Amino acid sequence: MSAGVSPPPTHVVVFLHSGDYDRVHQGLSIAAAAVASGRKAEVYLFWWALERFLHGTLDEPDFLGRDDVTNRFESRGMPTLRALLAHLTDSGLFTLAGCTGSLGALGAEARADASGIALWLGWSAILQRTAGVTDRFYL
Repeated sequence: MSAGVSPPPTHVVVFLHSGDYDRVHQGLSIAAAAVASGRKAEVYLFWWALERFLHGTLDEPDFLGRDDVTNRFESRGMPTLRALLAHLTDSGLFTLAGCTGSLGALGAEARADASGIALWLGWSAILQRTAGVTDRFYL
């Protein structure tokens, strides 16, 4: 690499706060694009996005009031949240983490072990893990 040229970023971080299907889909799609190019991707779940994963509502698109979009989504065979998550997990380049503060605020601690989310962190640890990452997305 020549002088003055920065190495390519090594990973992408996505912070998912909203549980809206389109936002979660967008976040997982960003992560999927990253792993497809050989980069690591970390997705952090907060509040309503975390709640969607805890409830397991990853299969059926639910674009409220937009049946046209739901029908188009399904007819084009676009991947569900669960399919994207499986692809990401299989890549070996993906980390899914849940926020302990959001878990507590939702009163959902009893669901943590069965959630499939292996990594639970608070903001201090999240900030340490993501320090210096320039490719961050907040949805």
